[in-house]
Amino acid sequence: MTVDSILNGTVIDHIAAGGGMKLYHLLGLEKADVPVAIMMNVTSHRLGRKDIIKIDGDLPLNFDVIGYVDPGATVNVIRDGELKEKKQMVLPEKLHNVLHCKNPRCISCTEQELPQIFVLKDRNRKEYRCYWCETKAAQL
Repeated sequence: MTVDSILNGTVIDHIAAGGGMKLYHLLGLEKADVPVAIMMNVTSHRLGRKDIIKIDGDLPLNFDVIGYVDPGATVNVIRDGELKEKKQMVLPEKLHNVLHCKNPRCISCTEQELPQIFVLKDRNRKEYRCYWCETKAAQL
C-alpha cells in the first residue's frame, strides 16, 4: 500500500495499534475538509504494530486529546515537504471538553454552560476524575 507524502500538514505517528480510529473521532477528523489518511496495523520496529494518521492540510489539533489517547504518539508538522517540528505527546494534566461526566447529578451535566473538566489523578493507571464531582472517567 502506498500513501503519498504530504507537502503541508500533520502526521500523527506511533499510535498504538487500534488507537487511530479513536483519535480520528475524538479529533473530529470526519468533519475535516482536507484529505485524511488512516493507516492501521502498520509494521513498526518499536511497537510491533502501530497506526498512523496523515492530515494533508492545516487543521487545528487538540494535543491534549492525542496525549490522552496515546501518550507515546508523536506529532510531526510538515511544511514545504519537510519536517519542521516533532512533538512527543504526554498525558495532559487536565482535559477540557473531551470527556463527559457519567454522574447524572454532577453540576457539569445539569448546568450546560459549565465545561467538562477532568483532572489526571494517577499517571500510572491513566486515571482521570471529574473536576466538579470527582467521578472517575470511563476508560476509552
